[in-house]
Amino acid sequence: MSEIKAKDFAPTGDAGEEKDAAKAHFDNLKTNKPRPPKPQYAVTIAVSSRTLFNMVTERKIYEDQGLEEYVAYQRDHENEPLMPGPAFPFVKALMTVNARLRQLYPDSEELFDIVLMTNNHAQVGVRLINSINHYDLTIERFCMTGGESPTGYLEAYMTNLYLSKDSEKVSEAIEEGIAAATMFMAVKENELSDTQLRVAFDGDAVLFSDESEIIVKEGGLDTFFAHEKKFENTPLAQGPLKCFLEALGKLQRKFYAKNERLNCPIRTFLVTARSAASSGARVLKTLRSWGLEIDEALFLAGAPKGPLLQKIKPHIFFDDQMFHIEGARELGTISAHVPYGIGQKYNKGKLIESPAKKK
Repeated sequence: MSEIKAKDFAPTGDAGEEKDAAKAHFDNLKTNKPRPPKPQYAVTIAVSSRTLFNMVTERKIYEDQGLEEYVAYQRDHENEPLMPGPAFPFVKALMTVNARLRQLYPDSEELFDIVLMTNNHAQVGVRLINSINHYDLTIERFCMTGGESPTGYLEAYMTNLYLSKDSEKVSEAIEEGIAAATMFMAVKENELSDTQLRVAFDGDAVLFSDESEIIVKEGGLDTFFAHEKKFENTPLAQGPLKCFLEALGKLQRKFYAKNERLNCPIRTFLVTARSAASSGARVLKTLRSWGLEIDEALFLAGAPKGPLLQKIKPHIFFDDQMFHIEGARELGTISAHVPYGIGQKYNKGKLIESPAKKK
């Protein structure tokens, strides 16, 4: 038997040229429908089917009657569009930003790219596709994993933010270093901007690490204030959503470069329970050290966040504390819980999990 060498299978120059020509032909195909940008240039937002659409009825069928009945129901109703879910207004706002970017930069691929990331069976995909087309959403990339967790694909899709209704999957994503949050529908509906994407962030354990929250929980407010004063010029470590704020900033600067700062369709808010005079300087200096801007910074000194958020009307609000999420939802804010840091051991200020004993 003759020896088979790897070079026998190496592509010839002609084959390589054919491959390049085929790729160039695909890249240059024209269509009236906006095509998704190349992932390496895009800000990729991965949303689950249950965040994009309201699938409460379908979920109950799955839980009560099992997978086969669930799939059969979806197939029987595949021509009935699903109702919008908590991520729907956010996705629409992302599309608005993309439309503005395409006007200013027709050939640029630095855009939002929305990926549907779901563990649904492929048979359910027809109803999802029909629903996306019904609402004229620009979502071309799908990942349907047939019951397996989709989080293993997030890195391959170059995901900048993952939104799900499943807190375990969100925790898995954060552990892999991907910005992620569990979404909750608002209890009542607020009218949101259809010309500007508005994103509100908590500070500690969201944009920043939980180091300062640990000080508060273990030593109280006076110890925290003294700590923040001492380390005012030392930047906080980054939190799980820092990279997403960074991605938003990159797109904002494209508008600023065209003298569109005052008409920018992206606006960011910091909504923190910190006090401005006692602990606010370190937060602002940290953002400055990162080279990041925040459009509005609201220091509430422990006051409820819900009423302020009701005025801001963000498309999404990120916080690590469930009692802030609950307060925001009750007043009409679509909220996203970031399960990160020491705050996950507390509920409304009370410890619900005993810390490990010192050895």
